[in-house]
Amino acid sequence: MRNVFDAITQFGHDEDFVPHVNEDFMPTAAPAGSPEKIETLARRVQLGLPLWHPEDRNDYSGLTGAVRPRE
Repeated sequence: MRNVFDAITQFGHDEDFVPHVNEDFMPTAAPAGSPEKIETLARRVQLGLPLWHPEDRNDYSGLTGAVRPRE
């Protein structure tokens, strides 16, 4: 795909989008905002998968060198 219009042509409008789950829909331990997480989200969209996996990392615990979000 070259742009959002190609995606709409191929997959339909977001109001019509119904994600499907298959063996490619795996959780990620990548922290929010990381290049790995962004790549994972982009891949999910390209594959027509749901954007968020219920078992995706949702905190920064155990990471070193990470900036903690403001409270």
